[in-house]
Amino acid sequence: MPSLSPDISDDPDAGGPLSPSRRTRYNPGFSRSNSFLNSPTATRLFSGSANSPSPPSSSSSLTSWFGLGPDSGRKKRKWKVWLHRHLGLLLIVTFVLVFFLVNSWMLLRIRDSGQPGSAKIKFKFLKMNASTVSIKEELLKLGRGKKPHKTIYARLLAKAAHALAEGHDKPEPKDLWVEPYLLASSWKPCADQRDWNPNEGTYGYIMVTANGGINQQRVAICNAVAVARLLNAVLVLPELMYSSVWRDASQFGDIYQEEYFINYLKPDVQIVKELPKELQSLDLDAIGSVVSDVDIMKEAKPGFYKKHILPILLRNRVVHFVGFGNRLASDPIPFQVQRLRCRCNFHALRFIPKIQETGALLIQRMRQNVTRLGPLDNQLLGSFAKMENRTRKPQAKKVSKYLALHLRFEIDMVAHSLCEFGGGSAEQQELEAYRREHFPGLVEITKTRKIPSPEELRAEGLCPLTPEETVLMLAGLGFNRKTRIYLAGAHIYGGKSRLAALTTLFPNLVTKENLLSSTEIEPFRNYSSQLAALDFIVCTAADMFAMTDSGSQFSSLVSGYRIYHGGGKMPTIRPNKRRLADIFVRNNTIEWRVFELRVRKAIRQTKRVFSRPIGRSVYRYPRCQECMCDTDVFLT
Repeated sequence: MPSLSPDISDDPDAGGPLSPSRRTRYNPGFSRSNSFLNSPTATRLFSGSANSPSPPSSSSSLTSWFGLGPDSGRKKRKWKVWLHRHLGLLLIVTFVLVFFLVNSWMLLRIRDSGQPGSAKIKFKFLKMNASTVSIKEELLKLGRGKKPHKTIYARLLAKAAHALAEGHDKPEPKDLWVEPYLLASSWKPCADQRDWNPNEGTYGYIMVTANGGINQQRVAICNAVAVARLLNAVLVLPELMYSSVWRDASQFGDIYQEEYFINYLKPDVQIVKELPKELQSLDLDAIGSVVSDVDIMKEAKPGFYKKHILPILLRNRVVHFVGFGNRLASDPIPFQVQRLRCRCNFHALRFIPKIQETGALLIQRMRQNVTRLGPLDNQLLGSFAKMENRTRKPQAKKVSKYLALHLRFEIDMVAHSLCEFGGGSAEQQELEAYRREHFPGLVEITKTRKIPSPEELRAEGLCPLTPEETVLMLAGLGFNRKTRIYLAGAHIYGGKSRLAALTTLFPNLVTKENLLSSTEIEPFRNYSSQLAALDFIVCTAADMFAMTDSGSQFSSLVSGYRIYHGGGKMPTIRPNKRRLADIFVRNNTIEWRVFELRVRKAIRQTKRVFSRPIGRSVYRYPRCQECMCDTDVFLT
C-alpha cells in the first residue's frame, strides 16, 4: 500500500532512511499515544523497509518537507505530485477515523445509559407532568432482590444497540408507519346499517353476569345482545362479575355510557336497567333459571339456545346467565345477528366521560402536545376529541407519532406457557408454585401426558415473546431509538430487571403511570378495568400498535377496532412467533443486516389483507360483509 509520506528517503537533506523508532518520534500529525499507530492499518502504512519512504528527522529536514529550504521549488513539485497521487487515500483514512470516533461516542452514550452513575433519561415531551426514568436505579436494584434472569440474546442485543446508535439520525423505513396494502382502505364500516324491525322481547328477560377482565366482559356483553335478539327477549343491562384476580368492583355504568348503549341498540333489542318488580322476588336458582358457563359449551350455536334455553325462558319468564363469556359461536350465525354483534362492539359501547377525558390527556401527551386528530379519536373520545383544538393556540404542523406496545408477559401467561425464560431453578420453582395454585388442571395434564420440552415449545411459537425478543423485533423493523413507545398493561414478570433491555435501547418508553400525575391517576388506582380502558384508548388511537401475543383478548379487540374504524391507515404488528423463534435461535451466527431482512419479511407477511376466516371472531376480524363493506366489490 502506498505510504502517506513523500518519497524523500534518498534525499541528502533527509539524513537517509530512518529507523522505526525515529519515524514514530518525528512523524508530524501523529503521536506515540495515538491509537491509530497501533492499528493494523498503521502497521501496513508505516512498515519499515529499505525502500520505504520516511518523514523528516530534524528541523532542517522539516523545512525541506514543507518546501521552505534551498531546493524549495523541487520539493514543492515533489509534494504536489505526491499529494495528487495520494489525495484519495488521505480522504479515505480521514473518513474512517472520523467514522470510528463518532461511532464510539454514540455507543458510549447507549452503554452509559445503563451504567451506574449515568444521567437520567428524561421524557422531554411531557410538559404537564415531567416524568423521568433512571436506568441507573433500575440496574442497581437487580442485585437487591432475586438474581436477574440470564440474558439469552446477548450477542443480538449488542448488535441492536450498535444499530440503534449508528442509525441515530438515520431515516426509518418508508413503510414502517403505514399499512402496506391499499386493499385495506377499500373496506368501510357498515355495521351501523339495519335491515330489520325492532325486537319486541315478548318471550321474557335475559340477565347476564359477565366474568373475566374488561376484554372478556366486552365480548360477553356483545354476545348477550345477540342471544337476546335470537330468543326474542328483553336484555337486562349486563352486570360485571367481581373477580378475585382482577379485584375490580366496577359495574357497567362505571365503564360504559348506559343511556347511550340502551338508546343506540333500541332499534335492535330492548334493554332495561333492571327486572320488573314482579320478577325481582323470584328465586331464580330454585326455579331452574340460573345457567352457568358449565351448562353451555364454548362456541355454542344458535340451535343450542333455541333447544335448551328458550324452553326455560318461556316457562319462567327469565333466564340468568352466570359467567357468560365466549358462549356463542362465530359461525353459523344469521347475517343480521352477526352484524348486531359488530354494531354493539364498534358503535354501542362508549366509555364514560371520566375515562374519555383522561384518555384524551394521555393521547395528547404521547403526541407531544401537538394539536391533531387521529382517525379514531372521535369514536374513542367523543366530545373530548376536540378539547385541545379549542383550548390550545395553533401550532406549526409537524409529525408526532407514537407506537403502542402490548407486552403480554404477565406471570399468568408465563406460567401457563410451560416455557423457560432464563431464570434457572428459581424461576421454575416460582412458576410451578403459581401453576399449582391457579392452573391445577394444567398441573395434572403435565403429570399424565408427555409435554414438549421448552425448546420445542419455543420453536413452535408457543412461548410468549420476552421483553428482550420484543426489543430485538422493534429494532430489526427499523424503529428509531427516539421512538416514543406507550407500554400497555402492568406487572411484567421479572419487573424492572426484565424490562432493562427495552428501557435502555428505547428510553422514550412510558406507561400511564408515568404520563399521569398522582392526582390524575388517583380516581382509577384501585380499578383495574378502568385502567385497562385507558390502555385500550391509547393503544387503539396509536399511529402503530404492536402486540406480542396474537391470542390476547386485549390485542384482538384493539386490532379489530383499528381495522374497523381506521380506514386502512392504522397498521398493526402481529408477530409470527414461530418464524421469529427460528430467527432468534441463530443468535450466535446471524449478522444484523440479515436479521433485519428476515424480521421485516416475517412481520410484513402478517399484514396481509383478507376477509374473516370462517369460525373466527368478528371482534378481531371485522373484514366481512356482516361488519364491513368491501367497496371494491361494488366498483368491479
